[in-house]
Amino acid sequence: MPPTTDLTPKELLRRLAAATPEVVVPAPAPGPGNWVGGPSVVVDGPDVWLAYRLRAPEGAGRGLANVLAQSTDGGLTFAKVARVSSAEFGAASLERPALVKRPDGGWRLYVSCSTVGSKHWWVEALDADTVADLPQGTRTVVLPGDDEEGWKDVVVQVIDGRWLMWACRHPLDGGDDEADRMSTWFATSDDGLAWTLAGPALEATAGAWDQRGARVTEVLRTPDGWLALYDGRASAAENFFERAGVAAGAGPGELRAVAGPVPAAYGVALRYACVVSTPDGLRAYYETGTPDGSHQLVTALLSGVTGR
Repeated sequence: MPPTTDLTPKELLRRLAAATPEVVVPAPAPGPGNWVGGPSVVVDGPDVWLAYRLRAPEGAGRGLANVLAQSTDGGLTFAKVARVSSAEFGAASLERPALVKRPDGGWRLYVSCSTVGSKHWWVEALDADTVADLPQGTRTVVLPGDDEEGWKDVVVQVIDGRWLMWACRHPLDGGDDEADRMSTWFATSDDGLAWTLAGPALEATAGAWDQRGARVTEVLRTPDGWLALYDGRASAAENFFERAGVAAGAGPGELRAVAGPVPAAYGVALRYACVVSTPDGLRAYYETGTPDGSHQLVTALLSGVTGR
């Protein structure tokens, strides 16, 4: 089930900006392109499970792997359990994963894969009985993409047996220089493998800070509908340095940007924010820039927020 909140979009964004983050996974090395982040988090009883992307600079491997880790202290410290590499998928790079506990008790990892020599991306699913077994799990291509579009960075939830997905779409019809543009599409499924795309759920806002693209990174329920955290950028030059905003809508496939971005005082980047309900309240995980140009994965409790 998705986390829930009574917060308004502006208050959610304010609390994210005001929170004091703790480093969960430090940058793999100093300097630009040495990044860790793109988190996906699942609370399963006393355990908190984390999937994240490990990245090296261009020419040194890019998205090297998706790492799976477990926390037994409420989501503050994590021990690595498994990893999947870009080489295992024949991919040039891996981006943000999405970890889901299936209704039958098994686990699924959605992996975003970059086609070698192309701006094309596809999404593949790994299924296994345990998180540790996911690297050897059953593989299924769920969003293949084509010559006109690539897919990656999905957010997936299961609500009352119905699978919901928010997938980042990159148009490829404008050539490589335009492939960084992005919007978020909504899809539904009976099993989380065969998806029906309903169309755009959130698009770029003309003339605004997110005019180059909008990528949903988390979706929450509210008393009046749905609320989403998303990444936006104004130009191609801001690729990899997005900041978070908030969108809202009456339904999961009809979101509209209403607040953002997080102030630049947080650093060059604050992206891929996700939120989980804990006994202490809503806890956020996200990727943020550092003064030396590397990126780290951090967490922060959104003070005064009660998860249900």
